Amino acid sequence: MSECQRRILIAGIGNIFQGDDAFGVEVVRKLSARHLPEGVCVKDFGIRGFDVAYALNDGWDLVILLDCIARKNKPGTLSVLEPDRDDLEASFSQTEIQPHGMDPVQALRLAKSMGELPARILVVGCEPADLGGSDGAMGLSPLVEAAVDLAANTAERLALEALSLTAG
Repeated sequence: MSECQRRILIAGIGNIFQGDDAFGVEVVRKLSARHLPEGVCVKDFGIRGFDVAYALNDGWDLVILLDCIARKNKPGTLSVLEPDRDDLEASFSQTEIQPHGMDPVQALRLAKSMGELPARILVVGCEPADLGGSDGAMGLSPLVEAAVDLAANTAERLALEALSLTAG
């Protein structure tokens, strides 16, 4: 077993050079400064889609992915989603492999093609305002930055709820 007990993984996803795409990475940075209970592991995956896919097959009870997700809401709006497992059954083709740019759905499909997914996967997503365009951008927009603490609190709450369910 690695340095973390394999119970709950909170995984930050995003590109720090693409503005609000760094949302997941920033939330993980915030969570890493907190004292979380044993069994909750927080990791920054950045743009490493393959690493996310392999981690999903590591026997976690729950995985919480943190990422920016465009859903046509007001920038900074948080959503908690549970991916539809039927959608993940779609085959993963070689043309979808982008080692430094796989989105979470592609990573989930790749993980599913390699083995069994965790019993539960949640996505805490934030509507982006600015992804930096072709030139890129460093730092989050003000609306997305304002959502980081709430997202960290949400991820922590979801993890604690899951731990209390498995303990009881």
